[in-house]
Amino acid sequence: MDESRAQRVVDALRDRGVPAHLERAGVAQYGVRVALRDGRQAMWDTDGTAGLEAQVMRDGVLVGFVPHIEGSENFDEHQVVDAIARTDYDQPIARQRTTAPPAAPPLPREGGLFRRFRQGFRE
Repeated sequence: MDESRAQRVVDALRDRGVPAHLERAGVAQYGVRVALRDGRQAMWDTDGTAGLEAQVMRDGVLVGFVPHIEGSENFDEHQVVDAIARTDYDQPIARQRTTAPPAAPPLPREGGLFRRFRQGFRE
């Protein structure tokens, strides 16, 4: 996932109340990190593959994963946001719910003034 697409997905998730953050996984390699309520973190699409999948980590240790979502290599941003929002992380092998949970109050966008400088004050 490129940086601008990952940032748009993070912003859309935060608008739905999902505590998502931009994850810098390497040089020119970006993904989405979702903070889960019990201290775990889901790292989405940081491995550079075309499909959508995630690793669930706690204190740097793999404690679960989200298997490759079939057909996700052709998802647009809205479908990526929906897939991440619908994921149920309660089991070590996460699954997709049929519907997304109700949206929570929106979270503020990250980056503040520095983000505005980087993007040329377009927002």
